[in-house]
Amino acid sequence: MSTRFKAKFNIKKGDTVVVIAGDDKDLKKPRTVLEVNIEKGKVLVEGVALATKHIKPTAQNTKGGIEKQEAEINISNVMLWDAKMKSATKIKRERIVGKLVRISKKSGELIK
Repeated sequence: MSTRFKAKFNIKKGDTVVVIAGDDKDLKKPRTVLEVNIEKGKVLVEGVALATKHIKPTAQNTKGGIEKQEAEINISNVMLWDAKMKSATKIKRERIVGKLVRISKKSGELIK
């Protein structure tokens, strides 16, 4: 991504989203965002894009082994989940009492 301007994304850490593209595409299964990387335009979503990581044995972990971890996916592959409508929704931003808030376009509900 370009470093000239800071990108503005509607998805934040802790939001509930659905994956709309890729191997883990599921429009009816909401998941939680664990991390948002604004510079790369990627998100880390719970249980999506699982990658295998080999752990070397150390003094604390004498066995080592193979572990599954979530990998980052592009932010354009996820969409916010509207709990009231039980579907994915787009977002609009409005200024209410001097504060910029996110509002669901489908239900009109405020997103916290």
